Amino acid sequence: MTQQVPSTEPELAGVRNFRDVGGLPTVDGRRVRHGVLFRSGHLAHATEKDAAFLSSLGLHTVFDFRNAADQKLEGPDVELPGVRNVNLPLSDPADGAEFWKMVRDGDLEQLRALLDDGKAANRMIASYRSIIKQRTAEHSQVLRALTEDSVPALMHCAAGKDRAGLSIAVTLLALGVEREAILADYLESNARHRRYRVHRGGSSGDAYSPEVMELLSPLFDARAEYLDAAFETIEETWGGVDAYLSEGLGLTPELRERLRERLLD
Repeated sequence: MTQQVPSTEPELAGVRNFRDVGGLPTVDGRRVRHGVLFRSGHLAHATEKDAAFLSSLGLHTVFDFRNAADQKLEGPDVELPGVRNVNLPLSDPADGAEFWKMVRDGDLEQLRALLDDGKAANRMIASYRSIIKQRTAEHSQVLRALTEDSVPALMHCAAGKDRAGLSIAVTLLALGVEREAILADYLESNARHRRYRVHRGGSSGDAYSPEVMELLSPLFDARAEYLDAAFETIEETWGGVDAYLSEGLGLTPELRERLRERLLD
């Protein structure tokens, strides 16, 4: 029976999707330590109270996986005194800029052409697969940093769902966390109070119509099929998690054990 850890999750006014990843079980009976690994959406809109809370966590490093286009849209993270900020884009700054402009500003016909008939979900699946295959250097850098001096750490992207979600999932795989627990944590991003606020341009009546929101929903959902696609890519490309960690990410057994010592109870 899974032990229930009391929630100490704060109500942050300007930061979405924040949570402590502590408490998740590993396959060998250990648990991720509380207070060492956090995830969230961007910190650009953090209020003074939010910043004070984040500062109280004793963070060493904030990993920001947004690209230049994201930062231009939302703004830079608020500065937290004494915290190292590492910007490590997990998508090309130019990739998808026109796509996201269409999502924000396109009319109904454009959105149908772009997103209908499973195209939106397929885009998400392709993106997850691509990040796993093409961003091994970035994920390796994160894991190596965590073995050295970057704990406690906060990982975020824009919504804290996809790029941060994958980076957290990769970290949890390296720690030996149960696959079901990794998926359950990932799906927590679907909670209403966590979800990214969709910004639509224009003042037309269909800006937030049910059809538009249905077309957009695959982009803003955390779906098991997305994370499953990432896991399948690891199996197809490297033959399994151990080979992915050692060959794909260059994580030696010694580094992996050091990571476990830092992040597990």
